Amino acid sequence: MTAAPLKDPWVPTPMEVQQVIRETADTVTLTLDASARPLHFAPGQFNMLFRLGFGEVPISISGDPAEPDKLVHTIRSVGATSHPLTTVLPGDVLGVRGPYGSAWPVEAARGSDVLIVAGGIGLAPLRPAILQLLRNRAHYARVLVLYGARNPADLLFLRQLHHWRGRFDLDVQVTVDRAPADWFGPVGVVTRLMERARFDPDDTVVMTCGPEVMMRFVVREAEHQGVPPQNIYLSMERNMKCAVALCGHCLWGPDFVCKDGAVFRWDAVAHRFDHPGL
Repeated sequence: MTAAPLKDPWVPTPMEVQQVIRETADTVTLTLDASARPLHFAPGQFNMLFRLGFGEVPISISGDPAEPDKLVHTIRSVGATSHPLTTVLPGDVLGVRGPYGSAWPVEAARGSDVLIVAGGIGLAPLRPAILQLLRNRAHYARVLVLYGARNPADLLFLRQLHHWRGRFDLDVQVTVDRAPADWFGPVGVVTRLMERARFDPDDTVVMTCGPEVMMRFVVREAEHQGVPPQNIYLSMERNMKCAVALCGHCLWGPDFVCKDGAVFRWDAVAHRFDHPGL
């Protein structure tokens, strides 16, 4: 069960930064002390993070759902609001609102194969789902994690990726678009990994997050291999401002991404992808 947001959705909870890990040149992972208000969340949900003087921005939770006293977010510096969050230090205080949004269908996938396909920073929103799958590994058939990045320097969670690849009950494959001479892994788009992946398309749940163009090709390949559209889930990023479906910034067709997403089932939103700019 996930915790409901605060009664007053506009009031952030102050939380101290415990740890800052530099993932890549422009991406950090922050661990916040949530012991005063343990944050129970479902994989796929997000928070609004606020730094005084710079405003707030929606960031997916990338930590372990089993550790509600540690709030983890992985943030890439892409603008005037997110950049200040990547420069905080241990001891700094951020404001937190949430959790908000829909979740990955981890419980509904029990008994099935699970295919996780991530691109770039998209691995962060999927990480809680992977951690929950592994914690309850006996309840799932095959579990596959396919991860693509532009180059090796952009890969997230390197230590954890190495740990996951050492497990016998998890298939982890990593590819990059461009590689230096000392890279010995696959080179190419992540959908090429899907072509070689072993899973039962009739009984597989696909969860994907990354650039929108990447997710389009992931969905196309999954359907080509026979995965039913209702078994494909993707996380959409839109301009979320209030997180409580009032401001309208994230309206996508009839849905508010902050309330009805950011995780959507493909068969429910497929028709919208035929209308660029929606």
